[in-house]
Amino acid sequence: MGKSKFIVSGGGTGGHIFPALSIADGLRSRFPDCEILFVGAEGKMEMEKVPAAGYRIVGLPVAGFHRGEIWRNLLFIPRLIQSMLKARKVVKDFRPDVAIGVGGYASGPVLRVAESLGIPTVLQEQNSFAGVTNKILGKKANKICVAYDNMERFFPAAKIVFTGNPIRGGLSMITSKSDEAKEYFGVSSGQKVILIVGGSLGARVLNQSVLANLELIGKSGVTVIWQTGKYYYKDIQAQMITNPVSNIRLMEFIPRMDLAYSLADLVISRAGAGTISELCAVGAAAILVPSPNVSEDHQTFNARSLADKYAAVMIKDSEAVKELLPAALELLENNEKCLTLSANIKKLATPSATKDIVDVIAALLNK
Repeated sequence: MGKSKFIVSGGGTGGHIFPALSIADGLRSRFPDCEILFVGAEGKMEMEKVPAAGYRIVGLPVAGFHRGEIWRNLLFIPRLIQSMLKARKVVKDFRPDVAIGVGGYASGPVLRVAESLGIPTVLQEQNSFAGVTNKILGKKANKICVAYDNMERFFPAAKIVFTGNPIRGGLSMITSKSDEAKEYFGVSSGQKVILIVGGSLGARVLNQSVLANLELIGKSGVTVIWQTGKYYYKDIQAQMITNPVSNIRLMEFIPRMDLAYSLADLVISRAGAGTISELCAVGAAAILVPSPNVSEDHQTFNARSLADKYAAVMIKDSEAVKELLPAALELLENNEKCLTLSANIKKLATPSATKDIVDVIAALLNK
């Protein structure tokens, strides 16, 4: 048998890209001489992040369907047709042994083409509520790797493999409150820390919640490490210059999430699947504020799934500005509740997710 070849398709957000890169790294360590080609959406984050991680990527002109502003869909059909044609050429030229879809715009055309050419396909569904594209692809996919229970609602039960979601490297070996972390963020020993992250682009409501409670944070003496995201950073930075709060560490993006997690007594974040997998891995006490602006409202399902197991606290987006920071500071005072949340979320971690997904792909190769 010659070199194994794999196509990994999807992206759009860090939540799709990090798992895709983890899977690719896992394939590379299992099959050192394999060839891996990524297929993403033109103009999206993966076109930058994937080459930075050392992989080749091809972009499709595909775009999402706008449910709210129907007029924005004029280009949807022409772009979809262009993407299907380009995907067919890419798949036929590369001739992968297995095609892997991680969700995001590009995975639809690529996996449809692969399925039509009889190439084995694997889906990785990260959320507790499957997206439309994956539900359609799941009918013909060989295997579907999932991270939540009860996914038979969306996929044929015989094809489902529970693997959990892969997470980015460096998070499995976190040392609590390490000296390196304290120095990196300028935090003194014995200080309590809240970490607020709204994803790489930021989350408006989390930022508004902090801005509405600057006085409360200042008086609390709790250190707040606040990742604003790149859309909001300059504007917030300007506001903070006129209204400085010494116990806030303002950052556009946190390159060392391992250090941030190691310091955090409490994490406030959105409820994307990738973030939740990281919170499980590090055993973080967390308050989740699901984004209402995502397809099928899947973040609410993700967050509720944890809240029902008493593994996280959920606060609605519409209530966050008023309730989030007071609730967080109150929770931080309740050490016992924080420890319970931390222990319960840790039970949901899937440290072998990447290896288990690679096992599924390898089994299809052997066939």
